[in-house]
Amino acid sequence: MIDRTGLAEFLRRRRKSLQPEDVGLPRGQRRRTDGLRREEAAALCHMSTDYYARLERERGPRPSEQMIASIAQGLHLSLDERDHLFRLAGHNPPTRGAASEHVSPGLLRIFDRLHDTPAEIVTELGETLRQTALGVALTGDTTGYTGPARSIGYRWFTDPATRQLYAPEDHPFLTRMFASGLRQILTLRGPGSRAAHLADLLLAHSEEFRTVWNDHEVGVSPDDGKRFIHPELGTLDLNCQRLVDPVQSHSLLVYTAIPGSESYEKLQLLSVIGTQPLR
Repeated sequence: MIDRTGLAEFLRRRRKSLQPEDVGLPRGQRRRTDGLRREEAAALCHMSTDYYARLERERGPRPSEQMIASIAQGLHLSLDERDHLFRLAGHNPPTRGAASEHVSPGLLRIFDRLHDTPAEIVTELGETLRQTALGVALTGDTTGYTGPARSIGYRWFTDPATRQLYAPEDHPFLTRMFASGLRQILTLRGPGSRAAHLADLLLAHSEEFRTVWNDHEVGVSPDDGKRFIHPELGTLDLNCQRLVDPVQSHSLLVYTAIPGSESYEKLQLLSVIGTQPLR
């Protein structure tokens, strides 16, 4: 059963404890509100201001599990706080660990400060949970995929368009890397895991995957250097720094270029043109 009073009080307390800079928002010069405004919190939680305000006022329908998960992420809740929020709303908390898509507040705080850098937060299966605007400009929006296609490893073997982002000479290594990575995760998570499900799907639908899978290769790790082929700017040679959250098995990937290099200049141009094609 929903605890409307407890839910409202908890939401108000968490909203007021967050500052705009904590969630990547500008503070402005005339701010009088302690913490975030309701409209700011609502936008972070991907809901209308009216709906969010009714929750804080102990009104409105009981929020769904999906809505509570969105609120927990939008307000940068820890796992314990997220679970508490679910119980206040009368729901059982979701699982923790590799299957969870709740990004830790610490990882989000770093991500929210990367306005001028291509960056993304991904699961251990290569499912994109967050992208910066410059990350979208570099690789396209990879958060909108559904089902197995959310995994870049799955798309690599099933969607030819995925390979257009990478130099052809890198394709053989990436093929080995994605198969090797999936095998290691499957061994770690075991039968019945999402990794096992992806492997079964790929074995059924991709002859290339079946061939490389039968090599039983492990330990093919991604390089720090990444080479992307942008449709407008051409080749960008970037360094990839990875920050791992071991509890949730999420990784923050940050892409940078050597100052003064051609790729550095292209990143500067990318920050200007964004997702708009060059004329």
